[in-house]
This record gives sequence, C-alpha cells and structure tokens, in this order.
Amino acid sequence: MSCDFKERGGGPAQPGTMEISLGQGLLILFLVVVPLLYEWSATFKYFCKMAFYNSYILFLAVIVIPICAVRGRNVENMKIIRSMMLHVKYLYGIKIDVRGTENFNIKQPYVIVSNHQSSLDLLGMMEVLPDRCVPIAKKELMYMGTVGLACWLGGIIFINRKKTDDAISVMAETAQTMLCEDVRVWVFPEGTRNHNGSMLPFKRGAFHLAVQAQVPIIPVVISSYRDFYSKKERRFTTGRCTVQILPPMPTRELVAEDVPALTDRVRQAMLIAFEGLSVELGAPQ
Repeated sequence: MSCDFKERGGGPAQPGTMEISLGQGLLILFLVVVPLLYEWSATFKYFCKMAFYNSYILFLAVIVIPICAVRGRNVENMKIIRSMMLHVKYLYGIKIDVRGTENFNIKQPYVIVSNHQSSLDLLGMMEVLPDRCVPIAKKELMYMGTVGLACWLGGIIFINRKKTDDAISVMAETAQTMLCEDVRVWVFPEGTRNHNGSMLPFKRGAFHLAVQAQVPIIPVVISSYRDFYSKKERRFTTGRCTVQILPPMPTRELVAEDVPALTDRVRQAMLIAFEGLSVELGAPQ
C-alpha cells in the first residue's frame, strides 16, 4: 500500500502543529498593533477618532434618509436628525453643559449666530437646536453623498458663497420663508472653521438676513475645545464644553446701514462670553 502526501516547506507538517497563512498573520499583527498604538500614540488616537466620527455621521445619515424621505424635504425632519445625533457625545466622553435655554423661548422666527471651531460644533448645535430651526450651509455639503441628502431632507438651506448674487437671492428667499413658515435659521458667521482659540471677523450675511426679516438675533457661544481637542496638536481625548445662549438682540426698525454696527456689537458680546468660558474651563486663550 502506497501513501501519498504533499510536501510543505521541505516536508510534511508535524502532528499537533498549526499553520498560519500570511493573511491570518497580518490580521493578528493588526489586532495586536492597533490597540497598542491607540493607547500609546496621541496622534494615532486623534486620527482614529476623527475617522470614526466622520464615518459614523455617514452611517447615521444612511439610517435617517429613509425615515425623513416619508415627509420629503421638510424642516420637521431636523427633529429626527437631531435625535439621531444626541448620543454621539457619549461615544466620545464629551460632557456638554447648556446655559440660557430660556432665551429661545420667544414665539417668533429668529436668526441664531454661533462661533465655528471644528466639525465637533455639530454636537453642540444638536444639543440645543430649537424646533423648526435649520442651519445655513455651504452648497458643497449638498454633494457629500448620504450626508448631503440627509441635510437636504432636513430642510437645510444651501448657499453658494462664491456667487454673491446667488447668495443674496437665497437670503431674500430665506427671509420670506422665515416669516411665512415660522422658521428659525442657524448661521456660522465666521464662514469657516477657526482652530485658533478665538473668533474670526464675522461676515454680514446673517445680520442682513435678520434686519431684512426684522427678527431678533440670538448669539450662541460654544466654549473652546482645547481641554480635549486640538487639530494642531493632533489631540482628541475626553472632556467637557459649555454652550451658552445669550439674550436676543432686536433688529426692529434697523436698516441695512445699521448692519456693520450690529455685526460688531454681536461679535463683541460673543467674544466676551467665549473668553469668560475659556477662563472658567481653564482653556488656553
């Protein structure tokens, strides 16, 4: 009787031994190295957490889309989007304190203006977003796959910042929508994210909108993230921040010529509040 066998590595495998393929070896290496890097390297942890944050937002958008699609494009869908986002802060160990919610208790449309530090502002915004309130966002967001579609279904107002005529037209339509449909809007007047621990000069679009619609401006200040997050230092840990809602600033009887002074007055009030929160939380200014 003959016995055939295939030789591997110069001879048959010994009894009781286990062979590991290249793929299995790489998987084991990955499962060992990644957790070690995550614990030992702040930079690696930063990129991992940001990658998960962005990917998770995309995932949540996939869940939200079919639910919101039942209504179509509707500002009421922002309630669904907000409810889906509220738990994200717990995944990152971020505690958000809210102050001044009573300042939202006015029965008319208004324009909310807020400072803009990073994509994490989404967490603070969703924490306090009032009913029938939609953000104004750059038009490019509409083309960001599932997130863009979810934003469109939520009634978010998209604006082309590169075309002034288009932006003015959208703002005029927004003013009419606010008054006719009892809608509030949320604007980041800095126009871009600011990682420098202060506030950039404000663009005046939100203030022209408020004056045109003759509705109040409610400033919202999100404290510095320096306690737990820094893009420059590639640092992202656990921590806390404060969202402070300031009293409404009226625009009744103001005209376009008053917009520059109104803009400066609102920014100054927000800057004072921001610096006060930074001192309170011990964040570097």
